[in-house]
Amino acid sequence: MRIKILFVFLAITSVCKAQYSFSGYTNPEEWDRSVYLSIVEDYRKMSGVYSEQIIAKTTADSAGYFEFKGNILDTENRIYRIHIDRCSEIQQDANHFNGHCSDSEALLFIAKNTDSLKLPFSFDNQVFCHVESNNPKANAFVKIDSLKNDMRFAYGEFRSEANRKLNNKKWFKTLQYYGEALDEPLAELYIYTYLSDRSSELHSYYVEDLKNNTYYDNLKTRLQNTYPNATYTKQYINELEADRYMLAASAGKTTSDWNLLLYSILGLSVILNGFFMYSFWKRNKSKIEDLKAKLSKQEQVVLEHLLLDKTNKDIAESLFLSVSTVKTHTNNIYKKLNVQSRDDAKSLFIK
Repeated sequence: MRIKILFVFLAITSVCKAQYSFSGYTNPEEWDRSVYLSIVEDYRKMSGVYSEQIIAKTTADSAGYFEFKGNILDTENRIYRIHIDRCSEIQQDANHFNGHCSDSEALLFIAKNTDSLKLPFSFDNQVFCHVESNNPKANAFVKIDSLKNDMRFAYGEFRSEANRKLNNKKWFKTLQYYGEALDEPLAELYIYTYLSDRSSELHSYYVEDLKNNTYYDNLKTRLQNTYPNATYTKQYINELEADRYMLAASAGKTTSDWNLLLYSILGLSVILNGFFMYSFWKRNKSKIEDLKAKLSKQEQVVLEHLLLDKTNKDIAESLFLSVSTVKTHTNNIYKKLNVQSRDDAKSLFIK
C-alpha cells in the first residue's frame, strides 16, 4: 500500500514540476536585447510578428543569453516563434501590430509545455539557425526553410520562362511529399500555407491539384487525429471547404469569372478572419488595461516581472528593492486583482 502511495506521489510531483525552457543567444552588438516569445494560432500568420501572438518578453544578458521558462504552455505540440529586432518601443508597437518588421530575426518551432529548446550561435555568430531540443519535431520548420532555399537556387540557375514552369511543377510536389514524410501535420501546414498562398506562382498548381488529389483530405484526417482541439485544424477545414466551394461554383464560368469569385471569397475570408482576431485582441487588451489600472505604477512593474516567472529575489535585484518590499507589492497585487497566487494572476493576463 505504501509503495502504491509513493508511486502516485512521485507521478504527481513529476507532472507538477513539468515546465518548458527555451533558451539561446543573441548578438548584443547587433540586436536589441529584448527577446519575444509568441504562440502562432493562425497558420496564415507564421511570417512576420504580431502583438496579439506575443505571450512573453525577456531581456538577454550582456553575453546575449536569454531564457523563457514556465509551465503555462499547451501539453500538445503547438507552433511558437522567438524573435528579436532593432526597433524602438514606438516602432515595435506599430510593427508588431501590422505583422511587418523588416529589421528583425525570427525562428518558428514546434514545442509543448515539457520541452527544452536551445538556440546556440551557429557559423559566424548567426542567431536562430541551429535548434537543439528534446522534441524531435522542433526543427521541422528549419528543415523546410532549408529545402526552400534549395528551391530558390534551382530557380536562379536559369532565368527563363521555361525553367520557371518546370521548377514550379517539380517543387510543388517536392515540397508536398517532403512535408508528408516529416510525419508532423503542423509542418505540413507550413508547406500548405506556402503552396496555397494566392500571391505565389504555385497557387495555380494548388487549385488544379485540389480538384483530384486526395492529399488534402488525408491531411485533414491527420490533423483531426493528432490535433483535434487545435485552432489550426478548424481553420484548415474551413479553408478547404471554402476553396472546394469556389471550385464547384466556378464550373461553367469563364476563367475571368472564376478568378473574380476566387479572389472575392478569399478576400472575404481574410477580412473576416482578421476582424475576428483583431476583435479578440482588442477585447483582451482592454480587459488587461482595466486590470492594470487598479495597480500603482510600481505594482505594475512588479507584476510584469511576476508574469515572467521571476523570483522575489530576482525582482528585488532588478528593481533595486528589498525582498520584503517586493512581497508587500505582490500581496497588494493579489488583493487588488482578487487572486490568491501567481498562477491565478497569470491566468488573467496570459491566454
